[in-house]
Amino acid sequence: MIKVSILYPQRSDTNFNMSYYVDRHMPMVQRRLGSALKGVLVEQGICGEKPGSPAPYVAVGHLLFESLETYQASFAPHAKEIVEDIPKYTNSEPLIQIGQVRM
Repeated sequence: MIKVSILYPQRSDTNFNMSYYVDRHMPMVQRRLGSALKGVLVEQGICGEKPGSPAPYVAVGHLLFESLETYQASFAPHAKEIVEDIPKYTNSEPLIQIGQVRM
C-alpha cells in the first residue's frame, strides 16, 4: 500500500478553507482518481507536541493506492486540474510525501 501525504504548513499568514477542502476539493480528487484510489483521510491540525503550541500543519490529506505506479497513472492525467484548485482553499504551499505503508 502506498500513501501520498499532502501536508499544508501552518504559517502566521496561512489561510485554509477546510469546508472547501473537505466538501469540494477532495471529492473532486476522488472522482478524478476513481477506483485507483483506495482510501482518503483528511486531518485538521489542532496543536503541536507541546500543549497550546500551534500545529505545524494546518491540514494534511492522505491518499491510499495499491502501488506507486497506480498512483502515478491515475494522478498524471488530472494533475493540472487538481493543482490549479489549491488556491481556492489555501495560500499554503503543500509538501508532498509518498510512503510505503509498512504496518
